Amino acid sequence: MQLVDYLKDVRAELKNVKWPSQKTTVYFSIVVVVMSIISALYLGAFDFAFSELIQSLIS
Repeated sequence: MQLVDYLKDVRAELKNVKWPSQKTTVYFSIVVVVMSIISALYLGAFDFAFSELIQSLIS
């Protein structure tokens, strides 16, 4: 019964995990969302600038 043994081991290990508090989880989630938005704006600006540059070179 390898699967049963594996699941028992997983359950035992999960008891040893130090889970973050709700405050920490919310904080890091906000950081991830904000950094994703900043990255999207940064990459979008470069995409727009390079698209305009290519269009001006073509025409």
